[in-house]
Amino acid sequence: MIEHTYKKIELTGSSTVGMQEAIENAISKASETIANMRWFEVVETRGHITDGKIAHWQVTIKVGFALSE
Repeated sequence: MIEHTYKKIELTGSSTVGMQEAIENAISKASETIANMRWFEVVETRGHITDGKIAHWQVTIKVGFALSE
């Protein structure tokens, strides 16, 4: 069995569409420079309100990735 060591980082993604897109935006951007991402957990969800409507979402996630051997 292969043993892994993981590192966890915190990211905040945003979107005018919704929470899922905010998460996907954060992971997509991080994947440009971080390899071996394995999982994420949602830490915080918040949004910005303009004129009584949701203007955009912000979702903070923790992402775990395997360190290279």
